[in-house]
Amino acid sequence: MLQTKNINYSLPLLLMVVVLAACTMGKKYQRPALELPKQFATVSFGDTSSIADIEWKIFFTDTTLQGLIEKGIQHNHDLLIAINRIDIAQQQLKQSKLLQLPEVNLQITGQISRPSNNSLNGISLNSFLGKSYLENYNTAINLSWEADIWGKIRGQKEIVLTEYLQTTEAAKAIQTKLVADIAQAYFNLLTLDKQLEITKRNLVLSDSFLVATRLLKDAGLSNALAVQQAEAQKQSTALLIPQLEQSIALQENALQTLTGQLPGTIARTASLNSIVMNENLTTGLPVAMVSRRPDVRSTELALMIANTQVGIKQANMYPTLNITAGAGLESFKASNWFSIPNSLFGLAAGTIAEPIFRRRQLKTQYEVAKLQREQAVIKFRQSVLQATEEVTNALVKNDKLKQQREIATGQVDTLHRAVFNAKLLFKSDLANYLEVITAQGNALQAELNLASIQRQQLGAIVELYQSLGGGWK
Repeated sequence: MLQTKNINYSLPLLLMVVVLAACTMGKKYQRPALELPKQFATVSFGDTSSIADIEWKIFFTDTTLQGLIEKGIQHNHDLLIAINRIDIAQQQLKQSKLLQLPEVNLQITGQISRPSNNSLNGISLNSFLGKSYLENYNTAINLSWEADIWGKIRGQKEIVLTEYLQTTEAAKAIQTKLVADIAQAYFNLLTLDKQLEITKRNLVLSDSFLVATRLLKDAGLSNALAVQQAEAQKQSTALLIPQLEQSIALQENALQTLTGQLPGTIARTASLNSIVMNENLTTGLPVAMVSRRPDVRSTELALMIANTQVGIKQANMYPTLNITAGAGLESFKASNWFSIPNSLFGLAAGTIAEPIFRRRQLKTQYEVAKLQREQAVIKFRQSVLQATEEVTNALVKNDKLKQQREIATGQVDTLHRAVFNAKLLFKSDLANYLEVITAQGNALQAELNLASIQRQQLGAIVELYQSLGGGWK
């Protein structure tokens, strides 16, 4: 329920509007206190550089991967939708710039009414005008303007601008994830290629051992069981080939879809061993990550919107000043409609409206807005904590995977020598066929494991790049 009071449009009122227009409800936004480590494990206090500042075209040097990322940025549907949201937000931003201007409407009406001859209106018309109907024609320009006394309109403009920035950050976040996903998928593909190559090479070794075992059996130096075990070992290795080929085809299809293309094969010349990544993994200071990561920045912008909403909800509980004015042409005869100055009319009014009783609606909206701001603070801190964890985890992975790769490389060398020695001993009847089969199986598994560790190492570098906010430049 509103209690309104009409007042004259006068100089004192204008002065009051100018003074009150400087008032703004709500608190100015300040970033809440955050729990952050002083530095990441690999960073010195003086080192503020970060790999996230490197453009993805420079960070990823493989030309095939660069082409896939470029294609993904141009055609990935999730990213295209995000860019479309930016365009929508731009239109809303343009509209918000005019919020403080008055609203102007043109109205043209023509009306004829004929009351009953036996009604009071009908009798009056016949008595005074000598006719049984009434005409009225009106052309008017109406102006309505709300004085932004408490900063509500400015707050709405700030929200629209912040929402535009938020959609921009959201698009950046989608791109960082897209770049990382394409890189991870490409490295998966190269790993599968490497594992297929290893398997085919081991299949040749298994086949040569099977041939040797058969020759020894024919010479009476071995038995049928040894031949069967050698053949089973070869079949186990051969079984991996169609499995890996299937995985390669599915990974190619997934990568094509990720880049917005129809499923199909992907031409590539690089191998897993030829991929060279930047090993100078500088992270910069943790506090810089908060402003660099698009997803974290987006949650902070959401907090800024919630903070502005509190001010708007608070301002809704205070008086509003509306000024209206109108001017035009009016006549009860069409022939005199545009007769100037006789048909001219004008009006102006100022209204102060103060909410008195709304069943606690405005107070509830204000309290809810404050609680939503607290919720936005929690979400912002949660996003910062999660981002810090992701960076820390990626650093741990990079460190430990280096150690694993060194050990796995040594294990592969050891098992290759073991296979060679086992075959020599088997030919000299100093080792049985099971020892050779075991050595070959262990060597195959060790090579596959080494390829997997190489893949994880590349993936950990990508994870660190993404977790620091890299990929949108």
